[in-house]
Amino acid sequence: MTYKLKSVIILVALFMPVASIAQTDHFGAVDTVWAEVTKIDDLNWSIHISYFNDENVIAMSVPLKMKAGLNRIVADSCIFTGGRVEHFSRLAFRADTSIQCVTLGMMASLTASGKTLSPGKGRLATIFVSSIIDEPIKNLKVDTTTTNPNNILEIIADSVQGDSTKIKDMKKRTIYPAFVIKQSK
Repeated sequence: MTYKLKSVIILVALFMPVASIAQTDHFGAVDTVWAEVTKIDDLNWSIHISYFNDENVIAMSVPLKMKAGLNRIVADSCIFTGGRVEHFSRLAFRADTSIQCVTLGMMASLTASGKTLSPGKGRLATIFVSSIIDEPIKNLKVDTTTTNPNNILEIIADSVQGDSTKIKDMKKRTIYPAFVIKQSK
C-alpha cells in the first residue's frame, strides 16, 4: 500500500464519525442555519445568522471561523435585537481574535419557564466584523467549525413538542442542522 493510499484511508476513518452526525433531525425536515456575509464598507462587514426550524427549540450553539486572506480581522460585536431569539434568557457572543473564530450560544431559559423558539424561519443575530490593521477587507469567508471547549453547530429541541409528546432521549432532541453560506452582492 502506498503512502498516499494509507493517508486517504486514515483521513476517511477520522472523518467518518463527523459525517454520521451531520444533518440529523428526528422531527421532520432538516433544520438549516444560514450565514449571510455582507460588505458594509472597506473595513467593516456583517454576518447575518438565520435559522429554519420545524420544532420547538430551547438551545443553540453556532461556532464560526472567519477568513479575510492575509488581513487580520475581529468579530467586534453582535446584536440579537430584532432577531428570533431576542426573548431568550441567555444570549452569548464569544470572539477569539487569535484564531479568527466566534461562538454564539443561545438558551431559551435557565428555569422551567416554557420559553422556546417556535417553528419558523428568520434572523437570529448579526455579527459585525472589522479589519484590525486598517486595510480593506476584500473578501470575508465564513464556515462552521468547532470552538473550545467543544462547541459544534448544534441545536437542542424542547422535550415537549406541539402535540405535548414528551421526548426524554437527549440523542433524539439533539439536531445537527445543515449549514449554508450566502455571499451578499
